[in-house]
Amino acid sequence: MKPIVQISLDLTNIDEALETAAMALRAGVDWLEAGTPLILAEGLHGVKKLREAFPNTPIVADLKTMDGGYLEAEMMAKAGANYVVVMARAHEETIKCVVQAGRDFGAQVMGDNLGCPDMVAGAKFLEDLGCDFVIHHIGYDERRGIAAQGKRMPSPMDQLREIVDAVSVPVQAVGGLSLEQAIACPKYGAPLVVLGAPLTIDADAFKTADGNLEESLRMICNTIHAYGDVAVKNRK
Repeated sequence: MKPIVQISLDLTNIDEALETAAMALRAGVDWLEAGTPLILAEGLHGVKKLREAFPNTPIVADLKTMDGGYLEAEMMAKAGANYVVVMARAHEETIKCVVQAGRDFGAQVMGDNLGCPDMVAGAKFLEDLGCDFVIHHIGYDERRGIAAQGKRMPSPMDQLREIVDAVSVPVQAVGGLSLEQAIACPKYGAPLVVLGAPLTIDADAFKTADGNLEESLRMICNTIHAYGDVAVKNRK
């Protein structure tokens, strides 16, 4: 599987999200993510606006669904999302409902293991219930809370190889990655590379980062795309 670069639009304003998305696509980004802050601020309308502006671009709706799985997935798929996100900590019936809605409405499902006591088991659980992708995710609050205690901040890279070895669907690592770590994800067998806070979004203000972001993104995309095929054990 060729590496895919996804930008997380963790913004709270649809106009800024559209502007950032257009810039990211010019730079070579493959997928757009309607981040959780954007969905909270703009809801279905935000996803619809992205779909209207970019009719041929894959869109991820980062719902972080915990309940009401079928309806949430259905609504986002109808709004234009190609991918929806459900949490491993949700009840297994919710995950099954999201997977069924994805099949019914033409969306694929990304299962997120954030907060799982056993991250590897959480990833396997998601795959077993039919998720098409696994997001290996160390949360924003978790990272900052641990760092505030003077301890080493956890990283998705700590167990990324274990997660990749445990499942046969494509894996994405999320949560405070440095630029070097994000670019290295395909080397770990994780072909879905997400760029967001703090790489392209200001992690404190949730606005587009300052600087020559487009040129930086172009170099990042070129580097990731040049990696070549990433082996996935049993691509669905």
